[in-house]
Amino acid sequence: MSAAASCQLTEDQFLCSICLDVFTDPVTIPCGHNFCKTCITEHWDKNVKCQCPNCKRDFSTRPELQVNTFISEMAAQFRQSAQQKASSSSSEQQVSEPGEVPCDVCTGTKLKALKSCLVCLVSYCETHLQPHLTVSVLKRHQLIDPVENLEGRMCPKHEKLLELFCKTDQTCVCMLCTVLDHQTHKVVPLKEEYEGKKAELGETEAEIQQMIQKRRLKIEEIKHSVELSEKDADRETADGVQVFTALKESVERSQAELMDTIKEKQRKTEEQAEGFIKELEQEISELEKRSTEVEQLSQSEDHLHLLQSCTSLNAAPPTRDWTGVSVHPPSYDGTVRRALSQLEETLSQQMKKLFESELKRAHQSAVDLTFDPDTAHPDLILSDDGKQVKDSDVEKDLPDNPERFDSCGCVLAKQSFSSGRFYYEVQVKGKTEWDLGVARESINRKGDITLSPEDGCWTICLTEENEYKACAEPPVLLSLMSPPQKVGVFVDYEEGLVSFYDVDAAALIYSFTGCCFTEKLFPYFSPCFNNDGENSAPLIISPVSHTE
Repeated sequence: MSAAASCQLTEDQFLCSICLDVFTDPVTIPCGHNFCKTCITEHWDKNVKCQCPNCKRDFSTRPELQVNTFISEMAAQFRQSAQQKASSSSSEQQVSEPGEVPCDVCTGTKLKALKSCLVCLVSYCETHLQPHLTVSVLKRHQLIDPVENLEGRMCPKHEKLLELFCKTDQTCVCMLCTVLDHQTHKVVPLKEEYEGKKAELGETEAEIQQMIQKRRLKIEEIKHSVELSEKDADRETADGVQVFTALKESVERSQAELMDTIKEKQRKTEEQAEGFIKELEQEISELEKRSTEVEQLSQSEDHLHLLQSCTSLNAAPPTRDWTGVSVHPPSYDGTVRRALSQLEETLSQQMKKLFESELKRAHQSAVDLTFDPDTAHPDLILSDDGKQVKDSDVEKDLPDNPERFDSCGCVLAKQSFSSGRFYYEVQVKGKTEWDLGVARESINRKGDITLSPEDGCWTICLTEENEYKACAEPPVLLSLMSPPQKVGVFVDYEEGLVSFYDVDAAALIYSFTGCCFTEKLFPYFSPCFNNDGENSAPLIISPVSHTE
């Protein structure tokens, strides 16, 4: 019989029931059971009673251990066969790498463990795992995917497997723990708690994945914002280059025209002077010639010749009366001013184009507003659609809720904004007084209000003195080309910008810049007092045209 066959026939018989491995120095005790010499010795050293671990037979004195020569030889053959099998298959199995669980049985080169046994507390490679797959006693052992620190799965107090979970103390326990230390506690099988925790972890994982997804969406949102910012930056750069190129060309053209005008005036002056000088020099030449003739004749001794020649010399050569002739330097007054006026006109045209472009972009942030009746002063009358408001000069009996203004004749919109951009337009046609802008949520609703950024208002107004002002600190008097009929209000929350436009003229009225917004902003409206009908026209929230 070959060694391999012998091992197969007696495989169950050559495993120690204590270490569950092939016998090492097998010994037989009086009841006939066999164990590793070291295993049975350590077992009896740990226990008070001296009994057989298998049949539980008690011995009054520790029996003398007899070496079982036959089992020792057969176990040696079995071990040799197993080692040969391990040697032949080790080349096919993976060697344990750092971070992987090694086989605890392998000597020399450690192979990668395939399973760990919760009963043996040993990790096995494919070869050393075979007994657990073929031997009936070992088949009952619980195998799991390979893990390190198997001792950590044993109760440190009772050296029993941690197979229960104490829900009271939220800890893993063994069977003895439930009888001794956790007797009154709620204890469940480890698998039951595992399933519950696994379900909780599944929910947690779903929540985490949802959080991850939200953050990925936020990343996409931020990236999209950056892309929009790049597009805005490119557009602003292109607009800026176009404007300043046009201004530069206009300046250069005006400068060239100014230089040409000055040079042309100077050229004409020089031409006139050269003409006069040439004519004068010609007359001088003629006069010098006559002077020479007169001098020569005056020296003649021939009486007859002198008298006859004097007659022809008496007539003076033709000359101009230069008394009233002069060269006047040209006047350059106003030349530079007129050139600057042309530049100013060009700049004005470019500014108008920019404001038109700004308004078009602002239109993209248009919002639909309605007045909030809960904030309206009792004097105010709101239209049914919530788009018009005017003062009646008659105070109505309304509930004095915390949101209502009780002294200032104003009203807020129902809509509020705490981020991004928004734009709306208000018709002010026919009014002699009004206030418009935005206010923070904490604006004082009771008593007098100071319209200033320090008090939470960013507004402009038309006063009863027919003056347009920005309600800053101090107020800024505004110089407008014409009274606006419709005012556009644009707010960029993050940029801290509040701008007001004359919609029809496409002109900027005023901008509050560098504002620090920390609360909700509400559009703010005040039609001001009725003044016996003089200011009875309503403020009207107008629909915004989106035409390009």
